[in-house]
Amino acid sequence: MKTLKVGIIGYGWVAGAHIEAIQASHAAQVVAVCSSRSIDETELEQKHGSPMRAYNKVCDLLKDPTIDVVAICSYPNQHREHAVAAARAGKHIILEKPMALSWKDCVAIDRAVTQAGVLCCVCFECRFSSQFLTTKSIIDQGLLGKVHYGEVDYYHGIGPWYGQYRWNTRKASGGSSLLSAGCHALDALLLCMGSEVQSVHSLSTGSKHKDFKAYEYDTTSVTLLHYRDGRVGKVTSVIDCHQPYYFHTHLVGSEGSLLDNRLHSNLLGGLDKSRWSELSMKCLDSGDVSDHPYRSQFEAFFQAIARKRPMPLTDIKDALRTHQILFAADRSAQIGKPVTVRLT
Repeated sequence: MKTLKVGIIGYGWVAGAHIEAIQASHAAQVVAVCSSRSIDETELEQKHGSPMRAYNKVCDLLKDPTIDVVAICSYPNQHREHAVAAARAGKHIILEKPMALSWKDCVAIDRAVTQAGVLCCVCFECRFSSQFLTTKSIIDQGLLGKVHYGEVDYYHGIGPWYGQYRWNTRKASGGSSLLSAGCHALDALLLCMGSEVQSVHSLSTGSKHKDFKAYEYDTTSVTLLHYRDGRVGKVTSVIDCHQPYYFHTHLVGSEGSLLDNRLHSNLLGGLDKSRWSELSMKCLDSGDVSDHPYRSQFEAFFQAIARKRPMPLTDIKDALRTHQILFAADRSAQIGKPVTVRLT
């Protein structure tokens, strides 16, 4: 398999994590970075250990014929413009979450990717974490039976102490609690329970603490998901809390339950029903992008490109469905009543 050449759009915190993960891969190498800020190629090489070209304009990076893949790490409100342009330039795409800040823009990205015949990986990298690879395996092996209720909740205080805060507070760039960060929890629930959601009902609110006063949108939301077969799910997104990061997971099935890294199953003979059995998986415990499983996700994407097959787990079609349900949830919170989710 040839070494793929990658260009990065945006040079903030998350871009650094992308570069580190890609450089650690044997399948790809970052060869160019585009930033609206002035960047020096010598500094890029010294910091990242290999030569990189520096661009100030996205169009110039996309004209580079040596680049096979573009990783879009720009602000969310720029994603549509950059992703559509990258697809039209014939580049495969790594797209940070959220895909975009409106359903219309998400559809435009998907259409551009389809028309160009390129592959796209959306950064719902939590699907590649130890926690959710193990959780999904337990579900697939039937140890929980039929899961009829599940809740995945995201608690992460994004205040002045956090790098994302400076732009995340604005509705035009942060969007909503779910778009900003809680989309990881929604996507994880859909991984565990499927995406056959019939309707959603959401409520939202926000902290009165001065740390979160600058937010232009509600920073806490709770969403109930009603599945077409009668099952129920719940997602809470809280980005205005004062507490350690917590990615809460509780799945309840006909034969057992899973609570974070703890399991009970009637199908495992001899277990004490009064106690949980602890799993050795590593739970998601940090919002720091340097701790996210980008490397395993990107390596899977590079293999998909080589094999000319859709990206496993985080293909654009999976991400599109997550965003469709997300926008329905935000709409429900806005109008104060349930919203039907049509099948795409």
